[in-house]
Amino acid sequence: VCAHQLLKAPYTERYVRCCERTAASHRLLLDFGRKTEETIKTPREQIKPAGLMRDLSASLVAEHLTLNILYFTLEDFESLVTWRSINTDLLREFEKHGHRVFVVSPSERKKGLPTRVIKEGEAVILKPRIGNIQKTNVIEKGISTLTIGGILARALKKHLKGVRFDLVLYCTPPITFLGTVGFVKKRDNAKTCLLLKDIFPQNAVDIGMMTTTGLKGLLYSYFRKREKKLYAVSDFIDCMSEANRDYILKNNPEVDPEIIYVGGNCSAVEDRRVDTETRKALREKYGIPLDKKVFVYGGNLGKPQGIPFITECLKKCADLEDVFFLIVGDGTEYPVLDEYARNAGQKNLKVMRRLPKEDYDRMVAACDVGLIFLDHRFTIPNFPSRLTSYTQAGIPVIAATDPNTDVGKVIEDGDFGCWCESNDSDRFRQLVAEMCALQDETLKEKGLNGMQYVKEHFNVEKQYELIVKALAQ
Repeated sequence: VCAHQLLKAPYTERYVRCCERTAASHRLLLDFGRKTEETIKTPREQIKPAGLMRDLSASLVAEHLTLNILYFTLEDFESLVTWRSINTDLLREFEKHGHRVFVVSPSERKKGLPTRVIKEGEAVILKPRIGNIQKTNVIEKGISTLTIGGILARALKKHLKGVRFDLVLYCTPPITFLGTVGFVKKRDNAKTCLLLKDIFPQNAVDIGMMTTTGLKGLLYSYFRKREKKLYAVSDFIDCMSEANRDYILKNNPEVDPEIIYVGGNCSAVEDRRVDTETRKALREKYGIPLDKKVFVYGGNLGKPQGIPFITECLKKCADLEDVFFLIVGDGTEYPVLDEYARNAGQKNLKVMRRLPKEDYDRMVAACDVGLIFLDHRFTIPNFPSRLTSYTQAGIPVIAATDPNTDVGKVIEDGDFGCWCESNDSDRFRQLVAEMCALQDETLKEKGLNGMQYVKEHFNVEKQYELIVKALAQ
């Protein structure tokens, strides 16, 4: 007779632990899960058995159990309701299924705010105060990066003392979180999931920001070792695309193929199209011509986007009278594009600073075609998240990228745009001219194709189900 058969109701924590040790599961354990949930008063009072239901099926985990989800990010936000990104969409999906979400979202010292805890419904956002990382000198950024792990661990121990976590989520490049993720995993017997968005440090090598030899090579070797440790501490890895997955396995043969799956740059399904009157009003508001096909690029303007190629493309298209280019964003290379726009006197071009998210999304929906650029030197398969904002706006896409990413294949397979390599400005001009020649109804049809493709392949519900399935296994 097995030990768990000798234990009778009520189903105490002793019973639960016994079932865990003997790999047994029992549907009435759900009663324990509910009772545990009912006793929760505040995050500090909550002491939830880690790994409570490792042996239950994915459906039971998804529908009946309340899991504690911990998410590490360098994004600085104070609300899961108002902050919109592909990762917060995923966190809201966990909330929708009844799980509790805890976010560690640091604030830099220059903001002048102390470490604090924000409660938003059942969600908890921990805001540790860290050193300055963005828009600061190299020395301060380096020191801040090296110390962030210890700061986060101490903040967790102090402010979420009684909480035990079932699942830890973290997004690349999370090398700064490595020690803290390992600490929580060991302490709580938690499962860990890496949301792989960047492959660092190789992406820095590709665009010349780091080398594999010399003094900078020492830095590369350090981060490469940290990257491998990151994969080792991860119970499963959520990749952006098939090319992404293939690259990781090829260059890291020690990684078990069974733990890697393609979740994609998933987001909540949203229709952000605007009607004709709103479209007209938005174009007038931002000084965008009403009688031209508007090609919009929105997002980061840094070295990964290949700014020299973008300016070359703009020059090639300067004489296209029915075309207007709108560049909206921020980043280290923004001044380069801004200076070009001011000096070139190109009539079919406007460069703007980054807008608030809601304003930007509405403005994109008032345009005709979205643009994606990636530096041609990339050997890693990036998959830009801005594709989502274009498809939600219902507009087709032109992507000019390196040949290693499969974002162009996705766009063409879904029939919602076209692709060229980001070293061929003549081909880019040809694609712009062809897209401009299409009738408005044809453009709308391609935009709808994009919405449908993303709904089927990059729906956050799908990503949630994949994570839950991996967690149950």
